[in-house]
Amino acid sequence: MIRRWLGAHLVLVYVFLYVPILVLVGLSFNKAGLPTVWTGFSFEWYGKLLANEKILSAVGNSLFIAAVATIISTVIGTLLAMGLEERRPRIVTEALISAPMIIPDIVMAISLLSFYSLIKLTLGAHSVILSHTAFMISFVCVVVRTRFKHFDRSIIEASIDLGASEITTFRRVTLPVIAPGVIAAALLGFTLSFDEFIISYFTAGPSASSITFPMQIYAMIRFGVTPDVNAVATIVLLVSFFLIFLSQRLNREVAA
Repeated sequence: MIRRWLGAHLVLVYVFLYVPILVLVGLSFNKAGLPTVWTGFSFEWYGKLLANEKILSAVGNSLFIAAVATIISTVIGTLLAMGLEERRPRIVTEALISAPMIIPDIVMAISLLSFYSLIKLTLGAHSVILSHTAFMISFVCVVVRTRFKHFDRSIIEASIDLGASEITTFRRVTLPVIAPGVIAAALLGFTLSFDEFIISYFTAGPSASSITFPMQIYAMIRFGVTPDVNAVATIVLLVSFFLIFLSQRLNREVAA
């Protein structure tokens, strides 16, 4: 009896989570201009996206910002994870590293904006990249450290005993072992950066190069949800699910 109730509860949870998403995907193929009235199947709105320069420009900005922020945060986060494993940090240090993952985005956004105002930094694409890097480092560090939990450090000692330098040991021994964790962290960071809205909204400047994809979508839905917005959301969902799938596969390899 209990198992049946738990099964029914699981079904209801999945319905609550994914039915709205399925409705959105279905309406993205709606031929009508109204998002709530179905008049036929059509790819019209996907074709119009290719001619929308604002959306294409925003997508390009988001890809650039996410790529740069991912590279920087992956390098810093990986080195931070290695340093923490060497020194065995205290609870306070662990809490400070994990804090950006827990702090609400609105608090992070306001604090970053206040800091930029304090140092008189002109806002633009560079400020968005710095902001995304700031909160992504923690995610990268945590994911990479999970790989070190299953890392046999004796192979590093063996490499050094055989005469290899620290750089050679890192390049030929450490890095290949932690690579799945680093790649999974990079994929997770890229997804978080591409989807981030609140921090981007607060730290972006007036220039067109700092207008990210989520910000452009927000500007579009202020006047109502249209089928082209549904089409954009569907594409983002597919890309996000694909990146999450890759991240989960790599995390399984890390856990193994």
